[in-house]
Amino acid sequence: MAKLQEINRDVKKQTKEERREPVLSGTFASVMLLGLFLVLSWVGIFILFLVRG
Repeated sequence: MAKLQEINRDVKKQTKEERREPVLSGTFASVMLLGLFLVLSWVGIFILFLVRG
């Protein structure tokens, strides 16, 4: 039982020390690229619609 309490105390100590925000710059870049792709696709299809209309 003492060993379990010691492990629990160590885990709580680690979680308090390691509360850093994750780096999301890669996620932001991926979302921006996906948005750019969607916008360019929509504009391309809209131009195709206007040309054929």
